[in-house]
Amino acid sequence: MTYFLKRVALAVLVALLATTLLALLVHLIPGDPVKIILGPRANEELSRRVRREMLLDQPITTQVVSFIAGAAQGDLGTDFLSRAPVTQLLGVALPHTVILALAGLGLAALIGIPLGVYSAVHRGQWADSVIGILSISFVTIPSYVLGLLLLLVFAVYLRWFPAIGTGDLSDPLDYLSHLVLPTIALALTWVGYLSRLVRASMLEVIGANHIRAAFAMGLSARVVYYKYALRNALIPTVAVLGVGLGNLLGGAIFVEVIFTRPGLGRLILDAINTRNYTVVRGGVLVAALLFVLANLIADLANRYLDPRTRNVND
Repeated sequence: MTYFLKRVALAVLVALLATTLLALLVHLIPGDPVKIILGPRANEELSRRVRREMLLDQPITTQVVSFIAGAAQGDLGTDFLSRAPVTQLLGVALPHTVILALAGLGLAALIGIPLGVYSAVHRGQWADSVIGILSISFVTIPSYVLGLLLLLVFAVYLRWFPAIGTGDLSDPLDYLSHLVLPTIALALTWVGYLSRLVRASMLEVIGANHIRAAFAMGLSARVVYYKYALRNALIPTVAVLGVGLGNLLGGAIFVEVIFTRPGLGRLILDAINTRNYTVVRGGVLVAALLFVLANLIADLANRYLDPRTRNVND
């Protein structure tokens, strides 16, 4: 319980620091932030209104405290263009990004973990070499480059999948058909990373005394590898899944732009292009909080799965 409370407190502290930095972000912009945000539309009356709405006429400490208090209550400001609450815009866009990131992580784990196990079990054989080459290739290909290739081949030329959009959530098949290519583009990098990580972990575990003892007791190789060795090898993998989910959320921004998906990344990019500071700030804050939450869950899961860490004094 002590460890849990420490990790939660640290996560809250990180979230608070991120919120504070975002509250101060407008002051890091060179020049007058209101004129930069409004661009050619800036006039004295509109500038005063925007300055008042953003509390830029108040002391910096008041601005920071007000933003943190509003964020804690679910108030991230108002969109300058549509006059809609930022939380409302995020509520529409966020589910698409979360679904894409989780689908990418699930596909990466579904493919990468078995490849890593197979590569470790067949160490030094041709299959191990092929998997190693493919894994390194996947790691080095950026998700946006892979997304463009998938879009050209499977959406433009072959026309197997839709090219843009998310489809209709009320029609699962339509939504899934729009999800396939973005998920593959997002997942393949982590397929390579997970396969290398699981392979290294498996090779370390296979050489342990309890694995040799299991073989000496007459257990089949399949049981030893998949029931005993894999369980221990997955512990370091769980530890990086939180980071992986955070990185996938970041990579989803590029993928959403390529496939024109109305997710969080697309919302932030459009807000940047229109200098819509409140939407940018709210979107980045939500992404940061999701990253912190994913790391906290992965850390607690690793603590639960690894008995060695549970025995360490807090």
